[in-house]
Amino acid sequence: MRAFTVERYGSKDGVRAGDVPEPEVGADDVLVRIQAASVNPLDRMIRDGEMKTILPYKVPFVLGNDLAGVVVEVGAAVTRFAVGDEVFARPDKNRIGTFAELIAVHQDDVAIKPATLTMEEAASLPLVALTSWQALVERAHIQPGQKVLIHAGSGGLGTIAIQLAKQLGAYVATTTSTPNVDLVKRLGADVVVDYKKQAFEAVLRDYDVVLDSLGGETLMKSLDVLKPGGKVISVAGPPDATFGRELGANPVIRLVMSALSLRIRRAARRRNVTYSFLFMKASGDQLRELTPLIETGKIRPVVDTVFPFESAREALEYVEAGRPKAGKVVVRMT
Repeated sequence: MRAFTVERYGSKDGVRAGDVPEPEVGADDVLVRIQAASVNPLDRMIRDGEMKTILPYKVPFVLGNDLAGVVVEVGAAVTRFAVGDEVFARPDKNRIGTFAELIAVHQDDVAIKPATLTMEEAASLPLVALTSWQALVERAHIQPGQKVLIHAGSGGLGTIAIQLAKQLGAYVATTTSTPNVDLVKRLGADVVVDYKKQAFEAVLRDYDVVLDSLGGETLMKSLDVLKPGGKVISVAGPPDATFGRELGANPVIRLVMSALSLRIRRAARRRNVTYSFLFMKASGDQLRELTPLIETGKIRPVVDTVFPFESAREALEYVEAGRPKAGKVVVRMT
């Protein structure tokens, strides 16, 4: 089958299109013929080797973390799906590879595609929708009336997180650039900080939760907008020891993670708030929880550009260059 594989870490030229063996289908797996896959910043980080400590993939491997497609084969123990089902998924971190014609995915990580969406729209959702759910529902336990700041509101994660936070009853602030102010307002943001004109830390106060996807100094400044007892949850900041334990990392790796996050954790403690790093997990059950919100239009995907499969490498470069105006970039299979 055709696929885009990482042949060596750390180079755009290390990704190439070629033929690879079709995946083996385990007893609990569904084999999906992929019709669309979306591009995430995580793909670039994996390609460049930035995630090797957490995700030590052995080259060559197929890249890609989101999919929508049709089930063409089911394993002997599969009970939830049948051949012909239209599905969407974020495969488990150890079984990525959606920039391909076929993928075998554990049935627990798959859900029926929302009927109201195209394949391209559905493929744009799993990773960012699951990240939003796990940050705002599982970890932050957002309650109606709480104040939530979501950074980069026009990005792939931000567009979905704003909508989910509003469905949870939160008062939502977000940061974005001037051209996307109207977009994030339409998605439900109550307060929009145009970062080209204002410093968010100067205008926002007493927030319960910050969802950070930028890291660096933005993450540090986010501590200042939280009220005592508040939480900053980051998908871009340094990993912490708790994540190391969840990952099953050895004690040395957990110690390294703890050291990497020491500065932000100390700064959080001084302000009587908490910091945590989130690396989302695959979950078909959570996608099923989200599906009614999607099918009723309460959560709407935002797709920036669709590339043909042959241009998957160009799609990666488009995202890496920061060219998307809003939402996700999708690769359509032929």
